Amino acid sequence: MGLLSANKTETNTMVLEIKVEPDVFEKAVQNVFRKQAKSISVPGFRKGKAPRHIVERMYGEGVFYEDAMNDLLPDAYQAAVDEAGIEPVDQPQVEVTEVSKENGFTFKATVTVMPEVEVKDYKGLTAERRLYKVTDEEVEGELGRMADKASRMVSVEDRAALQGDQAIIDFEGFMDGTAFEGGKGDHFPLTLGSGQFIPGFEDQVVGHKPGESFDVTVTFPEDYQATELAGKEAVFKVTLHELKVKELPEMDDEFAKDVSEFDTLDELRADVRKKLEENKKKMSDEDVENQLIDKVVEHLEGEIPEVMYKNRADEMMQEFDYRLQSQGFSLQSYLQYGGLDPESFRQSFMPQAERQVKVRLALEKIAELEKLEPTEEEIEAEIQKMAEMYKLEADKIREIVKVEDIKKDLSSNKAIDLVRENAVITEVDGDAKPEETEKPAKKTTAKKAAKKDAADADAADEEKPKKKPAAKKAAKKAVEEDAAE
Repeated sequence: MGLLSANKTETNTMVLEIKVEPDVFEKAVQNVFRKQAKSISVPGFRKGKAPRHIVERMYGEGVFYEDAMNDLLPDAYQAAVDEAGIEPVDQPQVEVTEVSKENGFTFKATVTVMPEVEVKDYKGLTAERRLYKVTDEEVEGELGRMADKASRMVSVEDRAALQGDQAIIDFEGFMDGTAFEGGKGDHFPLTLGSGQFIPGFEDQVVGHKPGESFDVTVTFPEDYQATELAGKEAVFKVTLHELKVKELPEMDDEFAKDVSEFDTLDELRADVRKKLEENKKKMSDEDVENQLIDKVVEHLEGEIPEVMYKNRADEMMQEFDYRLQSQGFSLQSYLQYGGLDPESFRQSFMPQAERQVKVRLALEKIAELEKLEPTEEEIEAEIQKMAEMYKLEADKIREIVKVEDIKKDLSSNKAIDLVRENAVITEVDGDAKPEETEKPAKKTTAKKAAKKDAADADAADEEKPKKKPAAKKAAKKAVEEDAAE
């Protein structure tokens, strides 16, 4: 097998002419014959016992050619791609130009390849770092959420139902005196005021006491998903069994011990503040990085094949499907429920897909220009990190993920670091009103900021902006496929 020629016919399009030698082709034809012989019937021979030349005489010399070519094409094509030194971004269009026992077979593969791009002025970019303060209200709000998680539901018996109560009810819906499907529930926990039931239902439970039975009359919305009920009036027979309210723990040292590793509420409050400050700093770092990446993409020049955007959108749609399957749903049911058609749903991914493709091309070009390559130690560390993330053995990661993809991801990360370190960052008050940010602000480079606070680089490594690493994407896809099965 070998590459006869590689010609660029138009921007980002290559035509490879590839030949498979007669001896290789003959071996593939013989293998196909062996696989299919047992199912071939020829008069005068027991089924599966006719010699190959008899079968070919009866059905034609090329009876096994197509299957043999299909077996050989993938390896022959990949070998030609490697020899030509190109990087396809889509499946090739294949045309067989010659096939015979004497000459083997020759085919042309027309393929869209990775575009040639340029990135200029990626050093010295400017961005604003918005600095956010953590307020006492935010700290107390977070403590309140922790208390809410530690709360318990307790029964109340000495009053009627109020908004915010959890009502344990039986209900059955009737339309014109006939019960309808899906309108019945027993001991259902309904939080009054949550909007979980159709408008008007929960309001009519308010004011009743445990043990009471009563009717609730409602009208289904015109756009209700069950069209046979839409816009129609229904009567629900309701029995209120129990009322429950949320009881929050007292905010004291015992609460701190229950919900954390701290012994006092003051220690817990200080830790909450610290974590909120870290989160806001991380948010600022990511915002800076996104500003810089947006400017890098603006400086990207080149004709990018539309198929790259479409393929990325398809991948994102597939990833969404895997997430649905892991939760017991399917993309088809999701689309039906939302009244969406597959193409319009796919188009909703296109803006993000275009940006991700451009980010990838820009960062890989910067890595190439700056000769940014990961060390073997960095590659191995990334494999171990992915193994821990997806709970797989490192050897399994090596099977799933191409080392070349890991190298590209790490090189792209280094490119992001380089852009950030050479940027000029203007610090502004993130909580200030727009007119207040016009005051003179302190300027610094990200390199100096990194020296001041080494956590910048760590945070950036954890969350790269809008770029789906190829290696992690492959590992994640494999894990999701296993889960879906």
